[in-house]
Amino acid sequence: EMQLVESGGGLVQAGGSLRLSCTVSGFTLDEDYAIGWFRQAPGKLREGVSCISSSDRRPYYQDSVKGRFTISTDNAKNTVYLRMSSLKPEDTAVYYCAAVVAVSACPTPNWAYIASYDLWGQGTQVTVSS
Repeated sequence: EMQLVESGGGLVQAGGSLRLSCTVSGFTLDEDYAIGWFRQAPGKLREGVSCISSSDRRPYYQDSVKGRFTISTDNAKNTVYLRMSSLKPEDTAVYYCAAVVAVSACPTPNWAYIASYDLWGQGTQVTVSS
C-alpha cells in the first residue's frame, strides 16, 4: 500500500526553475526513511540526483546539480521536494522519487545505488529548452 507520486514537471526555458514534489502514502516521513531523486534521459541509464534521510537530514547531490538543486521535506504534508534552479538542457529527463524505509541514512557506500531503493514513483517529465 506504500506509494510515491511525483508532480511538478513541465517545460521551462534554460535558466529557469521548477519544483518537483514527491508525496508519500502508506508510511510517514516522521519514521526512519531515505528518499532519493533519480532521473533518466532518453537512451541513457537512470542516475541519482539527490537523497535525504530522516535521521541525519544530510542531503546528497550529484556533482552536476550541486549548487543548483535543493532537496527538502515537509513532514506535515508527507512530501519531499526537489527545487531546481538555473536549469540546463542537459537536465531534461523523466524524474523519479524512490524510497528506502526503516533506515538511518541514505544508502552507503553509494547513495545512488538503484537496487538499494524499495519503492519507486511513476516519474514526471522535465523538459528544458535552449
